Amino acid sequence: MKRISENEYLLTENKVIVNGKKESSETINNLLYQKPNRKIIGVPLRLHIYNAARPEIDSILQAKIYNDLEKVERKTKLLSRKQLDKDIETRKGFNSWLKKTGEAPVIVSSKKTSKSIKRFRDYYFNNGWFDVDATFYINKAENKRANIDYYITTGKAFLIDSISKKITSPLVELLYEASEKNSLIKIGEQYRTQNFENERERISTELRNSGLYHFSQDYVTFEIDTIGTDKNVNVGVQIQDRAIRTPDSLERVPFKIFKVDRVNIITDGTFANRSNSFKDSITYDNYNLYSYGEMRYKPKALTDAIFITPNTVFRDIDRTRSYRHLSELRTFKYPDINYVEETDSTLTANIFLSPLKKFSLGFRAEVSQSNIQSVGFGLNPSLLIRNIFKGAETFEVSGIASVGSSKDKNDENDPFFDINEIGVDLRLTIPRIFSPFNTEKIIPKYMSPSTSISLSTTSQTNIGLDKQTFSGSFNYKWSPSDKITNNLDLFNVQYVRNLNVENYFRVYDTSFNSLNSIAQDVNYIDPSATLSIPDEADNFINYALATPTPNEITNNQLLTINSINERKGRLTENNLIFSSSFGLTKDGRTNLFDEDFSIFRFRLELAGNLLANASQLLGLQKDSDDRFEIFNVAFSQYVKTEFDYIKHWDLGKKNVLAMRSYLGIAIPYGNSTNIPFAKSFFAGGANDNRAWTAYSLGPGSSETTNEFNEANLKLALGIEQRFNVFENLNAAVFIDAGNIWNVLDDVDDDRATFTEFNSLEDIAVGSGFGLRYDFSFFVFRFDIGFKTYDPSYRDENRWFNDYNFSNAVYNIGINYPF
Repeated sequence: MKRISENEYLLTENKVIVNGKKESSETINNLLYQKPNRKIIGVPLRLHIYNAARPEIDSILQAKIYNDLEKVERKTKLLSRKQLDKDIETRKGFNSWLKKTGEAPVIVSSKKTSKSIKRFRDYYFNNGWFDVDATFYINKAENKRANIDYYITTGKAFLIDSISKKITSPLVELLYEASEKNSLIKIGEQYRTQNFENERERISTELRNSGLYHFSQDYVTFEIDTIGTDKNVNVGVQIQDRAIRTPDSLERVPFKIFKVDRVNIITDGTFANRSNSFKDSITYDNYNLYSYGEMRYKPKALTDAIFITPNTVFRDIDRTRSYRHLSELRTFKYPDINYVEETDSTLTANIFLSPLKKFSLGFRAEVSQSNIQSVGFGLNPSLLIRNIFKGAETFEVSGIASVGSSKDKNDENDPFFDINEIGVDLRLTIPRIFSPFNTEKIIPKYMSPSTSISLSTTSQTNIGLDKQTFSGSFNYKWSPSDKITNNLDLFNVQYVRNLNVENYFRVYDTSFNSLNSIAQDVNYIDPSATLSIPDEADNFINYALATPTPNEITNNQLLTINSINERKGRLTENNLIFSSSFGLTKDGRTNLFDEDFSIFRFRLELAGNLLANASQLLGLQKDSDDRFEIFNVAFSQYVKTEFDYIKHWDLGKKNVLAMRSYLGIAIPYGNSTNIPFAKSFFAGGANDNRAWTAYSLGPGSSETTNEFNEANLKLALGIEQRFNVFENLNAAVFIDAGNIWNVLDDVDDDRATFTEFNSLEDIAVGSGFGLRYDFSFFVFRFDIGFKTYDPSYRDENRWFNDYNFSNAVYNIGINYPF
């Protein structure tokens, strides 16, 4: 066997038997010091790649080529000496690549196996099995392969029987007893070393947050007694007095509660300034603010972000919170906070802030191509202004300017770059709740409250229907805990004006093709002719929908034309949306690499109520559809709610099971009979049901003629098994299910409407597989989805009709879908 010496054996398998039963958990597997070469579908591919490399490539090439003068002379007749040397270096490089990409054979080592045994003993001992015994046996085969059997006998686990305490200082004992109910060591539970380490940290944290400035974990020890206890553990908690060391002695004195007497805030405390004298100072709410130059900040803006309060008991958590909140201002570099002892029980806190530059410029350029433009160029400049109103506010101005060449020009005389878009976005972020009312009792400052006010506008030409948009919002954000974030849009206004309604049938050509086909079938136009846009297309719709219905128009054709006309009216009308919303996110992730967590998102949005009441009070006019209008636009009125739940299970060995469930519904009422396109739901796409392209699924079981299918009720479910293939290459198999429906709106098509629970039969199911490559800062994703259960087949068999690669949907995405 390649790369295996005379007395060596290739490790092929590890088997761990615990108390007579095979154990293969991820925890146990990670304790093994030696593991077999990794396999892909049962094949050690990287080992084969490594074996393909030549171990002594330099010596081989030297002996076979350079030492053979005749061979060198023969080769240099075809190649120059320089080309020959380059060819040899290429061979060496390829050989090095094989070694680097491959994986060297794992050779059985008794020494490493003994290390694994020690790890097993330590693991079980630290988890309460004090009588653990571990041995191993190496099974060697004649083909120079071997497997290792590990045998572990744990004995009976030791349980905690009693907890006593020995605390020298009465003050410390009193503080300990106040939090003793939160202890991580409990009578009756199995002994675990990690619990004792966590308990030491907990005690230290509690006492340091109770004023004991000099306290640390080193003062906490545990006495463990198992002698004659019959598999029980008696625990003694010991907390010593403070140690004061001098060159010649060690003195023990009781701990004292320290108070923060003064808090000094140096607003421009850069290293270069520290040798200078202060030029300006302010005392505000017992805080002392100093500046080497002119004071550029309102005192309240800084004190609101600092939790260390003058004339209060020292708490270590106040410094931690101050670090976080000062960093969130986006105005300073990471701050420096230190304490100085003034007396034997008082502290002075010095907070050094180093301001970032007031102005930051950003610039981004991009080149793009899409289904509507051959080529496009865009510029996105931005300007960030810090501390604009001296309250640590940030003001951002960003713009967009782009030009492009459309694939289908409306006019042959249009210039090459006939598409353009221009826009500007203004955003002011205030690091507190901006309100005329005092909200401190409801949303205290430890929740990191902030206010965001934004205004934006864009204008598009030769893009779809050509739109002008305006939007503005007033938003509050705060975090009651590390895992929960709340968002409140006090108001959000959006206005969309369509400038080129005549272009509708050029944009939505599937609808136009259906309309044109009906016009040909009923001889409205010659079978070889095409309706002109927009005049003949609009005239034919008016003709077909006239009363009475023309005799040549069938009921099915009438339904199709009516659906096309209703959708055209909805997508070409101007929209005015004035809404308020509340959103909550509970994210259980402990860090970016956590793969065992859940995320819950909830959002509730109400639109149009304020405008509806104002319209009634002011007696505003209604349009022909009995809807109030403001500035000649019928405003939208609806209620919309969304529930989103994601759960990940870490199965070990880089295997993750991920699940997502989603429910969204938007109900129009009052001034609306349907939901604006921008607020409706769609199904399909790289982050939804991957067996259908975006907007192509639903509604319900209908066979729609629309390019962009949407509705006001959505249900989505997804489950995905992710596993590692090779280094940073991962794979997944998945099942996606869901659909969209119309409900409680003006759509009458039964096939597109959710009427009762039987409508759940129209849930589409897609399945497939994919590959992901992890680039650390993002994941590149490629998925193939197959239509497994297609509701558009209605009363026919819906299973596996198009389950093949020719009808599959190929998705490319960035990061995971959920």
